[in-house]
Order: sequence, then structure tokens, then C-alpha cells
Amino acid sequence: MSLLPTRSRSDVGARSRNAYQALLALFIISFLCSPLFCQGAEDTASLSGTVHDRHGNAVANATVKLKVKDTVQLLTVQTDVKGKYHFATLHEGVYVLSTTMSGYQDAEAPPIFLGPREEKTVDLTLGAPQGPNTSASVTQPQFYDQPQFTVAGVMDTTNLGGHGSDTVVRTREKLAEETVTLGKASAGPSSINPAEEKSRRADVAREPSSFEANHRLGQVLIENGKAAEAISYLAKADRIKPGNYENAYDLALANADAGNLERARDSAKSLIVSYDKAELHHLLGNVEEKLGDPLEAVRQYQRAAELDPTESYVFDWGSELLLHHAPEPAIEVFTRGNFIFPRSERMLIGLGAALFAHGSNDDAIKRLCQASDLNPDDPSPYLFLGKMQRAEAAPAPEVFEKMHRFLTLHPESAQANYYYAVALWKLRKAQPGQASLQEITALLDKSVHLDPKMAAANLQLGIVRFEGGDFREAISDYQRAIALDPHMEEAHYRLAQAYRQNGEADKAKDEVKRYEECVKESAKESDRERHEIRQFVYTLRDQPTPEAR
Repeated sequence: MSLLPTRSRSDVGARSRNAYQALLALFIISFLCSPLFCQGAEDTASLSGTVHDRHGNAVANATVKLKVKDTVQLLTVQTDVKGKYHFATLHEGVYVLSTTMSGYQDAEAPPIFLGPREEKTVDLTLGAPQGPNTSASVTQPQFYDQPQFTVAGVMDTTNLGGHGSDTVVRTREKLAEETVTLGKASAGPSSINPAEEKSRRADVAREPSSFEANHRLGQVLIENGKAAEAISYLAKADRIKPGNYENAYDLALANADAGNLERARDSAKSLIVSYDKAELHHLLGNVEEKLGDPLEAVRQYQRAAELDPTESYVFDWGSELLLHHAPEPAIEVFTRGNFIFPRSERMLIGLGAALFAHGSNDDAIKRLCQASDLNPDDPSPYLFLGKMQRAEAAPAPEVFEKMHRFLTLHPESAQANYYYAVALWKLRKAQPGQASLQEITALLDKSVHLDPKMAAANLQLGIVRFEGGDFREAISDYQRAIALDPHMEEAHYRLAQAYRQNGEADKAKDEVKRYEECVKESAKESDRERHEIRQFVYTLRDQPTPEAR
């Protein structure tokens, strides 16, 4: 006979209910303390916007979902009669925003970062209506009208003129070059595939007279960065089957990548007579630029974009205009590109760089901030903003916020620590007491630790320590910056000041001489680079250049 107390069925049920209620309470507490809810009301963020169709019309009753990135936490709202949605009391973090509507293709925005008290607006555009009569051509982008500018010629860039210091002019030129680099990076070779190459070589060994085998091997070799070797196989394929367009294009591309530029130009021009294709004009544009004919290059880029306004073709057209000091036409092209490809991060970066080159700094900052919102994890927009802020007396509030977000998302990035430190430094200069020297120094120390070869961080560290009265440490920082970059003018100038403050007059005089030599060398180098990149001569038509959206 058991001595344990017996339990009635009602006791067991009560215990089960109590356990369930306890678990439910624990779940509610955990959920309410999740990133969506666990934050004081005064520090919460909000997100709002409008859902449109592809024609720009507001869409009512669309379902909008907001999910904390990498979690299952989800909020859902419906758009009102004006297509608007709103999420309030959100915690700082990274979110994924999407929308669905019956009869339309779903839309999703890139990850969104929300900081404390931030009120962000993100619009969403649903895809083309789905149905049996939907045509693929409906979603193809169009340019709608003709450009309101004409590029008539080129001239040597002996004097850029314009407004701003030489530092600002240099920054504009540097950002223009880096904008072009964004296009080259995306157009680089695809990932190398040794297995595919080995297989294609075996095909040629097995069937040396096969057009298909030679052609495919040539294509793989181009993709694997072996254009010079690809030429012989593509040429053999051309002899086996003359007149094949795809092989002829690949052969022209291989010659271009291998440096046989005149041969590539002749091939592309010959093909254009029979095939007026965008890819041929774009290839010819690349070749003409390398051959030193930017006027013909920009015409070919324009023709490629008109025939097939893909994101890459439009971007390359705009960046070519920007590179050759034609900011107003570049603004027009990038503005159109942003309209057609509103989710293109680099199109907004290009628009920002073009506006900055035009002297429209506030608008430039706005576009780059929008670019950083498209994909908060990507460093590119922050780096452009960081370089722009170096040319400004004080950081704009939105730039300061983006630099803080850059550091929050990439705390182990030397550049993120450096640019946020610069933002704090400029804020301190404009509004004394807003940031401490200790905080700025700590950020710069970390930047130097993460990347000991970053001369700019060592220079800024010296500037901060000099203001704090630590001349000896400042001298060491300046010396390290100069060792990393002997032509850094500002480092020589500030080192001379530090020597003078430290009572080392002779060393100060020597450093002033080095500074003056660097200034002369830098001026010569700038003139040489400007002569190499000739300036477009362009005219604008009656209508004004469209403002950036």
C-alpha cells in the first residue's frame, strides 16, 4: 500500500493550468522585453512611409510587415486609404520591412537601422500586377525623354575654378574617381571556377575542332581572368563558325581585357554595323576611354543606356560624365537612374558625388544618407560621407548620426572609429563641450590599433593631443603619420607647430621647408592628374537640370 498522498484529477488539472499560465507569463515578459518593446518611451524610434504601385499611386489596405533582423519577432499593420503605414515605439536595432498586396508582386526594403528617438520614413513600391496578361516588357525601365544636355568636346583641365578651397576641390576629384571605381568593381570578373575550366579544357582536348568546345572554354577563361589565353580559342571558334555573334562579341571582349585595345575597338565597331546592341556600345565605351578618347566613350555609354537602360549602363554613363568634370549632366543621369532604380545604392552615391562636385553639399549629404539607409551594413556610403565631412567646418547632424551608426554596426572597423572621431572632433570645435578629448582619443587609438598603417588616423591623433597640450605625444603621432605618408602636407605643417611649441626651433624650420616642398610637389601632381583627365565641354538645353528627388 502506497504511503504517498493521492492526487485527484482536478489537482493535476489545476497544476497543469498553473504551469501553463506561468509559461505564458514568462513568454509575455520575454516578448515585451524584446528589441521591439523593451525601451523607455522617450528613447523609442518610429518608422513610417507610403506603399505605392509602380506608377506612383498609393495602395490602400496593403499588408506591411516589420521584422527584427535574424529573429522571429514580427509586427504587422495595414496601409490606410492614402497608402500610409506607421510603426511606433520601436527599439534601436536592425529591421526588415516588407509589404504584400493581392494582385501585386511583394516588395522588401534592404535592412533598416533605427537609432534612439529616430523617426525614419521608408516608402515601398509593389511590383508589377500579377496576372495572365502580364508581360515581361512591362517591368523594363525606360528613360522617358531625351537628355537635356549635349557634350560637345573636351579640353585640358588647367583650372577647375569654382568655389571652395583646394582641399574641397581635391575631395571632389577623389570622390569622382571613387564613384567610377564603384562601377568597375561591379563589372569585375565573376568568381573563378577552376572545376569548370578543367572540364572545358577536357572538352577541347576531346573535340579540338568543335565550335562549341572552343567557344565555351574561351568564355570560362575570360570569366577566370585569363583573357589573353582565351583569345586563341575564341579565334579558332570564329574560324570554325564565322559570323556567330556571341563568339565575335566574346573575342572583342577578350581583346579588350587583354589590352589589345585597337583590335577590340575595330571588332566592336564592325559588329555594331550589323548588331546595334547595348553591350557592344558599352564595350566600345570602355575601350575608347582606355584609348584616351573620353568624348567618344561617353557617347557610347549614352547609346548603351538608351538602348538598354540597365542599372550598370546608366551608372557608367553618369560616372563617366562626373569623372570628366561635367557635374550638371551627371546629376541629370544619376537622377534618372535613381528614379528607375530607387533601390540602387551606388546610383544614390553617384548622385551624391555629382551634387557635391556641383557645390550642392546639403543635397549631396541627403543622397548619401539615403544610400546608407538602403543597406546599413555596407561601408561605401559612410566612407563617401566621411570624406565629405573632412572638407566641411562642422558635421551636419545627419552625417554625425550616420557616422555613429557606422561605428555601431562595424565597431572593429578602423575607418568607422576614425570617421566617427573626426565627426566628434568637428562637433567639439563648432560646439565646445559637446565631446571630450578623452573619448575622441580613445576612438583614434583604437583606429590606429586596428590599422597601424592608417596615416590619417595618426595625424588626427596628433591634432587632438596637441590641443590637449601633450606636445611630445603629438610630435610622435605626426612623425608616424609622415613615416606612413611622407607627402602628407598637413602632417609636416602641424609637426612644425608642435616643434615650435616644444621649444625646438631648428626642427620647426626644417619641417616648414619640407612642408613647402610637399605643397609644390602636390600641386604638380594635381596638375598632372587633371591634365590626364580632360574636362568635357557641355551645353544645357532650355529646360533646367532636373533636381534630385
